[in-house]
Amino acid sequence: MTRRPLRVANASGFYGDRSDAVREMLTGGPLDVLTGDYLAELTLLILGRDRLKNPDLGYAKTFLKQLEEGLGLAHERGVRIVANAGGLNPAGLAAAVRALAAKVGVGVSVAHVEGDDLMPSGSGAATTAYPDALTANAYLGGAGITACLRAGADVVVTGRVTDAALVSGPAAWWFDWGPQEYDRLAGAVVAGHVLECGTQATGGNYSFFTAHDVRRPGFPLAEISEDGSAVITKHPGTGGAVTPGTVTAQLLYETQGVRYLGPDVTARLDTVRLAPDGEDRVRISGVEGEPPPPTLKVGVTRIGGWRNEVVFVLTGLDIEAKAALVRAQLAEALREVDYVRWTLARTDHADADTQETASALLRLVVRDPSPDRVGRELTSAAVELALASYPGFHVTAPPGPAQPYGVFTSALVPAGSVPHTAVLEDGTRLPVPPSPRPPDSAPLHRTPPAGPGDRPRIPAPDGTGPTVRAPLGAVAGARSGDKGGDANVGVWVGSDDAWQWLHRTLTAETFQDLLPETRGLPVTRHELPHLRALNFTVTGLLGDGVASGHRFDPQAKALGEWLRARHLDVPARLLPPHHPAAAPPAPADHPAAGPPAPADHVAAGPPHRPAGPPSSREAPPHRTASPPPAPEGTP
Repeated sequence: MTRRPLRVANASGFYGDRSDAVREMLTGGPLDVLTGDYLAELTLLILGRDRLKNPDLGYAKTFLKQLEEGLGLAHERGVRIVANAGGLNPAGLAAAVRALAAKVGVGVSVAHVEGDDLMPSGSGAATTAYPDALTANAYLGGAGITACLRAGADVVVTGRVTDAALVSGPAAWWFDWGPQEYDRLAGAVVAGHVLECGTQATGGNYSFFTAHDVRRPGFPLAEISEDGSAVITKHPGTGGAVTPGTVTAQLLYETQGVRYLGPDVTARLDTVRLAPDGEDRVRISGVEGEPPPPTLKVGVTRIGGWRNEVVFVLTGLDIEAKAALVRAQLAEALREVDYVRWTLARTDHADADTQETASALLRLVVRDPSPDRVGRELTSAAVELALASYPGFHVTAPPGPAQPYGVFTSALVPAGSVPHTAVLEDGTRLPVPPSPRPPDSAPLHRTPPAGPGDRPRIPAPDGTGPTVRAPLGAVAGARSGDKGGDANVGVWVGSDDAWQWLHRTLTAETFQDLLPETRGLPVTRHELPHLRALNFTVTGLLGDGVASGHRFDPQAKALGEWLRARHLDVPARLLPPHHPAAAPPAPADHPAAGPPAPADHVAAGPPHRPAGPPSSREAPPHRTASPPPAPEGTP
């Protein structure tokens, strides 16, 4: 018997997300499972420092606050709760949830998943492989969650599982999928990837936000079918929007390559098809899965040293000379500092009518193993300049003490070496074996023939026609983010004509020309024709990761919007009608096919796959072919 679709929703995309989302999702409409994602690379560092202060902590405390009301609401409605809020101490959080349940008088069964913590003090295998680490956690899959739900758990808390596992684990329980049903599991993983960052799938952080009311976007949910296909939607009456564009943006977020590696399955992102399915409904279908890799990714955080920063405000005339004076005056104090970075942001305007818009910002970032060298000594040197430097000297905030900064790195371990374990309410421990893999371990890459619903191949246009200088964002959307020290930028368009142009034009070299900060770094271009999208990975742009504060935008959240703001030659016919340089309508005796769809639209079925060798403007092979990335998981 075919079981009805599973309705699984998200109520948290990060540690600190909207606190009332749990109540909103439980009261806004019917659900079967409510998930919450609380863990990012930076979050594990924060929880690691919490655990140093108190070994009983190490989990997301806000989750307990949300459950004070949410636990009773979920129990009344028969909704299971699955969250990775356990962080570094899932057993401790499970015990705290049981205590809360007793306090509020709700009879629920609470289970947890452990084994990901590879530090000697963790619940997993003690190891000395990371002797200087603060945390070391393997990214587990959804099988432990599945085991807990099959055993009757109402609440399941985990440590470091992949974000998508919060959805694929419940789907495998609901439909009783086996570990080798790769296509179905891959479909659920893709749905989980769309849900994992909460309102980013419903209009949050969206390039075309002006087309929707995104003042308070609702959280997303997925209706997952037994074949692994899904519909992404949200509760009726909530804000934001679910469109092919918002779903595409989240699909491109923080992925590296067309293979989305995970502990349970490898999902082929280049097989994903999107189609509108009604108002605020987008169907995901066609997802193909391959066996998972034989290894698990391990996220390792370390205390890297001490950092500090000072931002000097330079107002009016002679901005460059004022900046040079400050740098010269502090040169001796910074001579022995391990890392010094100056950046001058020319936010000033000539003949400005406000003081703020007449000012530029000179930012100094320092890092060093010694807190004194970038703390007290730097503070003193900066303060001493107050009456002895450039005219109008002031800073945005008084220099403060040095702060520790973290470093995130990743490693790989054999999947069988990690003791993935489901721990039930009564203490029963259920070992979870790693997902099986065929002996030859070869990828099962299949390219099915075009079906009746697929778009035919589209020949390349004879010429681009008239072009105008315009921002890329007039035609394309983008979404960017971080993966350790690397950044990724996904770019998509909404019509086949625009895709032909984007595919031909936005090479790795052009990408680097538009974003000069990426020059000299490896840039890899990945193609996703079904989504009319390109995804770029910039290796090393973020240095040691977000916690090190290496860059003005340390998580590359706005890197895509910077790319969209850059100007290049755009065919006039691709510009939206309201753009001042848009092509005029075609003459009546030569009717056009109509204006291209906006980038907020992705049609059903796959577009063409470009045939033949790449054009002379394509990136060289070593920049377009990428090695298999590490397993995905962090938001």
